[in-house]
Amino acid sequence: MSSRPAAKVTISTIAAEAGVSTATVSKVLNGRADVSTATRDRIRQIMARHHYQPRRARRRGGVVDLVLNELDSLWSIEIIRGAEEALRDEGVSMMLSAVHGSTAGTNAWLDQLAARRSDGAILVVSDLTPRQRTKLGALGIPFVLVDPVGNVDPTVPTIGATNWAGAIAATEHLIGLGHRRIAHLAGPRQLLCSRARADGFHAAMEAAGLPVPDGAVRYGEFNDPSGRTEMAALLDEADRVGRPSPTAVFAASDLQAFGAYTALRERGLRVPDDVSVVGFDDVPVTRWSDPALTTVRQPLQEMAAMAANTLLRLVDGEDVNLPRVELATHLVVRGSTAAPVVATGAG
Repeated sequence: MSSRPAAKVTISTIAAEAGVSTATVSKVLNGRADVSTATRDRIRQIMARHHYQPRRARRRGGVVDLVLNELDSLWSIEIIRGAEEALRDEGVSMMLSAVHGSTAGTNAWLDQLAARRSDGAILVVSDLTPRQRTKLGALGIPFVLVDPVGNVDPTVPTIGATNWAGAIAATEHLIGLGHRRIAHLAGPRQLLCSRARADGFHAAMEAAGLPVPDGAVRYGEFNDPSGRTEMAALLDEADRVGRPSPTAVFAASDLQAFGAYTALRERGLRVPDDVSVVGFDDVPVTRWSDPALTTVRQPLQEMAAMAANTLLRLVDGEDVNLPRVELATHLVVRGSTAAPVVATGAG
């Protein structure tokens, strides 16, 4: 007989054996009515066979905190929607906090989280310091990170997206249309997602044998004013050195792409007739812009929902062996990209 201990049975174990999602198992454990009788009976039989006893000692007030850098951006709204829906399905309330990148704000959300004895936290913040991690640990509050700045503790569950692959898809789309002079409006240098998108742009250009001239990559912020400023700077730089302007631009966010729209129109240039533009994120307004924006869809709501479900598993005492999950991005082609009017060389 083997002396090895039996493998720990978790909600994931039950879900896999029953052929259902972990959310369905959780609904049965919580006595929810929106599960068929046959499925409910099958799950309960499997739990009885494994002598499964759910651990609920850490569930306190049925409240989870969602902490973001800001609450009013289109990006944040999609994250809020995804997390709220997933938590609502589990009968858990959600509290919102904004950090705004300030030390005072950071202290405030930590203090508030401790005061209301939150069950856990979904953190969508630009950075998490070692001191903050230590305080969360001292409070006994589990947390999940969404799209963090850089490398994090491998024991902390992290949900992100395939930024590098998405950037390659965007750039290859423009190359496939015949563009050879392509620029990139990048996000903040310190953000991991910005660097991954810039790296993907460079990788696609290099694979196609296309040069990236000095000044053709402009780092800024994920907002409309930055896109407008950096797009204007791209055009000014091309004029200053006597180089042809780019015929296509890949922006690291949809808002930067809309800023590029403005800068191009101010110069009398049309999208996509004169310059094609691709964004990143696929926030809802992209389909209503003029022209509708070709962009890389980042599954923001799905990322938030996975973070919420992962957090609830941690709250329930499960081991979550997901150090980092990256959900797939994909290109959505709309009206802002087209073949260049005049064939251009690589220069």
